[in-house]
Amino acid sequence: MDVRLDGRSAIITGASKGLGLAMAQTFAASGAEVAMLARAEAGLQAALETIPPADRGRVATFACDVSRAEDVGRTFEAVTARFGKVDILINNAGQSRAQAFDTITDDIWQEDLDLKLFAAIRFTRLVWPGMKERKWGRIINVLNIGAKAPRAGGAPTVVSRAAGMALMKVLSQEGAPHNILVNGMLVGIIVSDQWARRHEAQVSSGKSNEPFESFLAKMGAGVPLGRMGKPEEFAAMACLLCSELGGFTTGTAINMDGGASPVV
Repeated sequence: MDVRLDGRSAIITGASKGLGLAMAQTFAASGAEVAMLARAEAGLQAALETIPPADRGRVATFACDVSRAEDVGRTFEAVTARFGKVDILINNAGQSRAQAFDTITDDIWQEDLDLKLFAAIRFTRLVWPGMKERKWGRIINVLNIGAKAPRAGGAPTVVSRAAGMALMKVLSQEGAPHNILVNGMLVGIIVSDQWARRHEAQVSSGKSNEPFESFLAKMGAGVPLGRMGKPEEFAAMACLLCSELGGFTTGTAINMDGGASPVV
């Protein structure tokens, strides 16, 4: 099965590393034009170098703080000026933030919602009219398995991600008559830069001196599949959902977690 995105153009937020970068690499290799968005231009340029030269011509980078409404609007205009249209939107920007409820200030709540919920709302609002007019669109909200199975101490992330899942469901209903398919992909334990940072912090603090590979193996031991997920596995599923082969899947929140979530 050859999954192709030829002729399609995509915005991927949080694309300079981790899952966002893996999706950018996979989408470009599948023939799509890709707008890679992240806050730091330097990080974007480093990420662009990881894309094979044969695919790099279909990729453009845009420095954008998606938590800022003015940045979202400016970047959307720049992307459409470059590619002419946006067929695919991947709302991936975010970070894992969890702490005790009584320590979360209004500012922390607002920062988290701006980054993880309102960024998706604002970008979707901008791409929606064009998708409706062309009768074709794909939107994926990258969420967390905590959206379905919140845990104590998981706020604010699980709350904003649960809102993102509700947004996905609403949009899937409104988009279906226009062939706009909207899904969620819920992240479990997948190898990414945040795990590298966690390992580095443990080593630098003297709490551990174990090699990174054994650290990852330990983190994945509790997953039913017995390992952490790979970014390319996540990216492959996203690519399938955004292709013609994924044309009958919408309104679905898919656990990408190796069976870890207690909720289907």
